[in-house]
Amino acid sequence: MAEINSVTTLTREGDVAIITLNSPPVNALSAKVREGLYEGFKQANASDAKAIVLICEGRTFIAGADITEFGGAMAGPGLPDVQDMMENSPKPVIAAIHGTALGGGLEVALCAHYRVAVPSARVGLPEVALGLLPGAGGTQRLPRIVGVEAALDMVTSGRHVPAKQALAMGLVDELVEEGKLLEGALAFAKKAVAENKPLVKVRDNNAKLEAAKGHPEIFADFRKANARKFRGFLAPEYNIQCVEAAVNSGSFEEGLKAERKLFMELMMGPQSAAQRYYFFAERQAQKIPDVPDDTPVRPIKRVGILGAGTMGGGIAMNFLNTGIPVTIVEVQEAALERGLKVIRGNYERSRTAKPEETEARMALLSGSLDFDKLADCDLIIEAVFERMDIKKDVFARLDKIAKPGAILASNTSYLDIDEIASVTSRPQDVIGLHFFSPANVMKLLEVIRGEKTAKDVIATSMKLAKQIGKIAVLAGVCPGFIGNRMLSQRQREAQKLVMEGAMPWDIDRVLYDFGFPMGPFAMSDLAGLDIGWVKENSKGETIRDVLCEMDRRGQKTGAGYYDYDENRNAKPSPVTEKIINDFIVKSGANPRKISDEEILERCVYPMINEGAKILEEGKAIRPSDIDVVWINGYGWPVYRGGPMHYGDQVGPDKVLAKMKEFQTQMGDAFKPSALLEKLVAEGKKFSDLKA
Repeated sequence: MAEINSVTTLTREGDVAIITLNSPPVNALSAKVREGLYEGFKQANASDAKAIVLICEGRTFIAGADITEFGGAMAGPGLPDVQDMMENSPKPVIAAIHGTALGGGLEVALCAHYRVAVPSARVGLPEVALGLLPGAGGTQRLPRIVGVEAALDMVTSGRHVPAKQALAMGLVDELVEEGKLLEGALAFAKKAVAENKPLVKVRDNNAKLEAAKGHPEIFADFRKANARKFRGFLAPEYNIQCVEAAVNSGSFEEGLKAERKLFMELMMGPQSAAQRYYFFAERQAQKIPDVPDDTPVRPIKRVGILGAGTMGGGIAMNFLNTGIPVTIVEVQEAALERGLKVIRGNYERSRTAKPEETEARMALLSGSLDFDKLADCDLIIEAVFERMDIKKDVFARLDKIAKPGAILASNTSYLDIDEIASVTSRPQDVIGLHFFSPANVMKLLEVIRGEKTAKDVIATSMKLAKQIGKIAVLAGVCPGFIGNRMLSQRQREAQKLVMEGAMPWDIDRVLYDFGFPMGPFAMSDLAGLDIGWVKENSKGETIRDVLCEMDRRGQKTGAGYYDYDENRNAKPSPVTEKIINDFIVKSGANPRKISDEEILERCVYPMINEGAKILEEGKAIRPSDIDVVWINGYGWPVYRGGPMHYGDQVGPDKVLAKMKEFQTQMGDAFKPSALLEKLVAEGKKFSDLKA
């Protein structure tokens, strides 16, 4: 055995040279790995071996680039140097794939003459998720091997293709027995030598590109079909342009130049910076300084849920999907039956759940009107009406019947967890688990830590969130926690802007163009304006009151802030405009034309300032946690990185200056946070703050 470097060895099996990488955890293409590959192939090519196998130790083939190197100077051989060494080898090179071959890993494998894989392997080019495109020939080689349409789908979705499908597409030449990858790769290599198989270079295969030449509609149709999904993102469009370059360039080298140019534009641009920042932010959110990774967790074998409404039912589905039995308790038979029926209906309408899976999940679900049925649950989540007196009554009852060690959780979106816990004899077992609606779809889970919440309860909740497919962020107790506390700032300003002369559709358009899926007024129409509105108590004191009194309650009634056609397409409403203007006249205000810039600053900068206050008070661990909340719970565009990252991009000094300007004009609702002022005084950014 020859050790090339600390992560690479070169060995022989008869006439076959074997280059083995072992760079935990995922054999990423670091400088050491590139150096090992380059030297390994150099030595193997110079040897009397007749074929070369590239294989990796550990749980995966090369899983991609080492993104910690992005944006900095690259040390050692570049990836193109490694690829040239492989592609131009005078001996057949076989890449042996297990785990995942993603991004740069697949780009390396595409420079082998042949690829074998175990059935559990997956391959893909997921760079688009980081706001990038495959920058080492991936956009040029992939369409040559799988065809233009399949390549467009892969590079813009970033999806991982299972080995069986990869074989059918031509990405893999042979599947070998699970657990016997090296043996299978060696057999393939020996067969290649015995049969004198050609040294296939993917880069030279132009047949599938030629078939697409003269058919620009392939690209036009693809853009049109995905316009909504790609809205606001640069990376999908740049990936498409690269595949276009593969088809229309005169040579592989010209296509590579186009790929490189567009790659560098993305790499140096703000969108990729934001998406790479978010990649690390999501992982960092799982790290809680005073709750180590090895903190023991409590076993959760059965979950109880109090309330079978929209939230309770959605929460239940998360646990059923992972095989955890759930007991739902309601106070009325009709409400319980309705809730169970909705859960079944959700599964039956799902495109992913097969009939047998639906039945298996429903078999894990039991409903009851008997509170005592929750007594054997390891975790009990209340999802009842958002009123403190009701919550406290529920927790006082749970305290009496729940078994010792059971975690008692509230799904409250706003209320004080410590006050709720105070009615129990076990505040250490009480925690907030704020699911977002619809709870079976939305990824975010705010985990609310009370003053006395035990560390093992926090650790269990964070681990359980991951188990049920949620992205968890820990927050402290304060009104609205992280997300809703900041949202209230935006909502206040949106309502004030309307009373100053901006129409709801003006505000919605600015926030939609910024990247949100919809603005606050369109969202209100979607949810229903009558949520929390009581007809008997309504006195026409607000715009919403008047709209509801006119039965303009949103999309469900065909009118709200907007007017809707039979397909629920919205258009600005003259009725709403008149109501707003009447309120403005009644208030004695002088309406004015408000610029898009002011609308955006008024809606977003107070959120950033509130985020700073949340950090100042220690209610969020780090700025990036706030960004994870807003991207996963409120539709903040990931290519803008979240409100705190956006504040850094704009510049804390500019945010502070605007807050002071607005404070002078409009009062202390815009009072800057002490932390924001401190950062600006010290010339720092939110990203400089440590947990």
